[in-house]
Formats: sequence, C-alpha cells, structure tokens
Amino acid sequence: MSELTLTATTENIAAVTAFVDEELEKLDCSMKAQMQIDVAIDELFSNIAFYAYENGGDATVRFDYADGVVTLTFIDSGKPYDPTKKDDPDTTLSAEERQIGGLGIFLVKKTMDSLDYRYEDGKNVLTIKKTI
Repeated sequence: MSELTLTATTENIAAVTAFVDEELEKLDCSMKAQMQIDVAIDELFSNIAFYAYENGGDATVRFDYADGVVTLTFIDSGKPYDPTKKDDPDTTLSAEERQIGGLGIFLVKKTMDSLDYRYEDGKNVLTIKKTI
C-alpha cells in the first residue's frame, strides 16, 4: 500500500492522478482502465475539494493492489457526506430536463467495480475498486 496526503484543492487533482498513474504503470494497467480510474479520481477528489471543508483541509489517497484489483481510498476530515446515497440521475431525460449534479458519481458507479462509503473516527472514507 502507498498513500499521498495533500491539501484538498482542485489544483492537486493532477498530483493525485500522477501518484495513482505511477502505481498503475508498474502494474502494466490497460489504458482503458487507467482512464476510467483517472476520471473517478477527478470526480471524487474535486468533490472533496469543493464540498468537504469550509476553510480548507487535507485529504489522503491510499493505493492498494491485490489479486488483480486496484483499491483507492479517499479519506478526509470534512463534513460527513455519503455519495452512495445520492439517487442516480435519470439519463433518459435531456440535459435540459435533468437536475444539476450527480452525473459524476453516477459515472464512477458505472465504471468502477464498487464504490463504498463509511464515516469513521470523524473521517469520510470512500473506497473504489477496479479489476485491472
């Protein structure tokens, strides 16, 4: 397992992505799976950056790999929020008819093998898994 802790800002999405991509390249991950994971990182880390803290804070991203499965865990001490409880958007509606928000988490749910949330010891702990 390896991990990276940094300030939860949108400017640091690139650093998180580079950290994970470096680990994925060691595993000879396919470009398709890497791109799906990168999109998930962008969505999840930007949500932490925008919504977790009122006055800034840190986030930790843990990378683990076992038996062909990549596990990424996002940990922050911000406001409790469980994105798995959010209703999926009605994708049969046009963009104009749909409510704003929710499409990013929906995309993460569709491209990752799992998305799990727990609130533990005053921290949001969000875990995604992807078989590569």
